[in-house]
Amino acid sequence: MDSDSARGIGRRRVLRWGGLTAAGGAAAGAQLWDAPPGHSAPAPAGGADGIPPDTRPGGAYDRYVAELAAEDRFSGVVMLSYRGRTVLSRSYGMADKEKGIRNHEGVAFNLSSAGKPFGAVAVLQLAQEGRLTLSDTVGAHLTGFATEIAENVTIHHLLSGTSGLNTPEEDRERVFQSREEVREFYGRWARQAKAVAPPGTPTHHAGAEVGIPALIVEAVTGMTYWDYVEENVFWRCGMTGTGFFTRPQWLTDEHLAHSYMRQADGSRVDAVRNLDKGSPDPNQLGKNPGRSFIDPPGDGGFATAPDLVRFAHALGDGTLLDRPYAELFTGPKIPHPPQGGGLAGRSASADASFGAYMTPVGFVKGQRVNGRAGVNPGSVASWNIHAYTGWVGVVLGNYDDVPFVEILQQEEAAIIG
Repeated sequence: MDSDSARGIGRRRVLRWGGLTAAGGAAAGAQLWDAPPGHSAPAPAGGADGIPPDTRPGGAYDRYVAELAAEDRFSGVVMLSYRGRTVLSRSYGMADKEKGIRNHEGVAFNLSSAGKPFGAVAVLQLAQEGRLTLSDTVGAHLTGFATEIAENVTIHHLLSGTSGLNTPEEDRERVFQSREEVREFYGRWARQAKAVAPPGTPTHHAGAEVGIPALIVEAVTGMTYWDYVEENVFWRCGMTGTGFFTRPQWLTDEHLAHSYMRQADGSRVDAVRNLDKGSPDPNQLGKNPGRSFIDPPGDGGFATAPDLVRFAHALGDGTLLDRPYAELFTGPKIPHPPQGGGLAGRSASADASFGAYMTPVGFVKGQRVNGRAGVNPGSVASWNIHAYTGWVGVVLGNYDDVPFVEILQQEEAAIIG
């Protein structure tokens, strides 16, 4: 599966605190969730229109990202949206240096782990339709798993990251040649999972917790995971620039940003065109997103910034899930222990971080923030939803040596203060 760490970025910090920026393209008047019944939404930090100065063009966040781009420390798109209105949209750098194609709002970037929540939405759609229940065990839908997994691990355990499972290391040198080869490989890989702790035990990002729900979606629907999510998530939302694209498409489609990996000699290499090049990070040796013919079921994909805003609004307006299931999707479930440094290392006692269904949730200065981040060699991606105030944020980049955590901190500071 994809990588969740990159040079200089703490893995747990990125996983537990997704990105914070996104852009328009959502229909005017589309609503995110309001404050819970009996509560009022926190007052926006801005003026009469609720827009803080630091989020506007020329504001602190805009200036910060522009400076990074001028120093060649960021390439990609950052966007901020407030209640369906685009507040800030900036694009920097090249989507394909060889062809001279610049990044812009219509360019889709590799999502890495930021695409994992799409699988949770797919499972909840099937639960909403009565085609499965979250208390179903793995064995209720799939064969080939060890008895202790088939009979004891439930869909809820998988989605909430409490399966107690461990998955063996992948073959990082393999280059896949077809969608079918990818499906077959990762189906076998998921079935090699082992129970290393009782179900209900928080698990450190086990690959099986992503792969098994995707297999269940396929078993219940009779469709490939990729086809089901494209039809029932992306298309429903009007996410026309988003999809699970193949390596041949990545090489030829001008709307897909190439990922540029920083090498030990200081140069950057195109991860898609250079399959023999791996990440210089010792923890990522041999890992190259261009090796996989298509992202594994349950993971990754490509998206544009406006499309991720559409996704955020579709979660809140009933397009994807009825409100009870939408709240189940994003509701806090498993408390995260305190983490040193980064966004999770704040000293403010009011801050807390929890696991939801593939979407970490944080409480920051009275606001609930749901989102997800992902990092692959040559790319970073992040989206966050401020459910009570209507802000959505996205960061999409095609460099891996960016100060990613700092970008997210600057974005949060601009929105929340």
